[in-house]
Amino acid sequence: MLKTALKPRWIAGLLFALVVSTVFVLLSQWQFGRSTQHDGQDAPDNSLETSRPLTSVLKPGTFFPSSAADQMVTLSGHYDARKQVLVKDRLLNGTSGYWVVTAFAVDGAPKLAGTKSTEATWIPVARGWVASPADAPQAPSGEIALTGRLVPSEAPTVTHDLPEQSYANLSVAELINVWDVSSYQGFVGASQEKSAGQVIGASDSSPLKPLRLKAAPKDQSVNWLNIFYAVEWVVFAGFALFIWWRLVKDDHQRQLEEAEDAAEDARRQTAPEQTLMDHRSNK
Repeated sequence: MLKTALKPRWIAGLLFALVVSTVFVLLSQWQFGRSTQHDGQDAPDNSLETSRPLTSVLKPGTFFPSSAADQMVTLSGHYDARKQVLVKDRLLNGTSGYWVVTAFAVDGAPKLAGTKSTEATWIPVARGWVASPADAPQAPSGEIALTGRLVPSEAPTVTHDLPEQSYANLSVAELINVWDVSSYQGFVGASQEKSAGQVIGASDSSPLKPLRLKAAPKDQSVNWLNIFYAVEWVVFAGFALFIWWRLVKDDHQRQLEEAEDAAEDARRQTAPEQTLMDHRSNK
């Protein structure tokens, strides 16, 4: 069969089948790519970049909805410098450091059930990044106007041998217990702080660097119809090579049959002569 496959026409047929199979494989890859790309849904939602009042986005003491995650928010109130912690192993431009997180009393925030009307409702604010705990500045005093990204609480973890007021994760539940306050179930990564109309806080020229948190891309969903089409193209690629192999096999089988027919005809032609020779030899 190899001799048949090496005929010029079948070599040309193989090259053609390989080209067709390659096209089908490329179409399969394209369909696989399309299966997780849906009209730009893998990009962040631009509506999250429009700042909204925190009090209209999230209610304190309630479950954190996915629709509120990464929303830019505005809020006003004041810090409590005594309620400040560091969160370790935070990267900024590839360098590991600390987030400086301070409790922030939110003006106009709803009161949780069971709390006094004079008690504030708080939210942790990641004010910026520092390379060393010694670089963490004290929170500014007075009325502060904040703009930042609202982020869900991280899960608490068991930590050992950490410096005082240092944590491995920014867990709101953990900080509530430490600070003994009522709080929103999330935190704000500050992008701008203003006091009396003047911009203060983190800057590129100070030890406290801006976080510049970005919205995470939306989760990609799988389009199973595109997956089905991708598998189909792979099957078609294999089928193109199968057709070539089948045609070669049929040609080889046809040659064998023609050879057998020729041998049978030769035997038929030589049989009378052999009979006549046998008859004469017997005489």
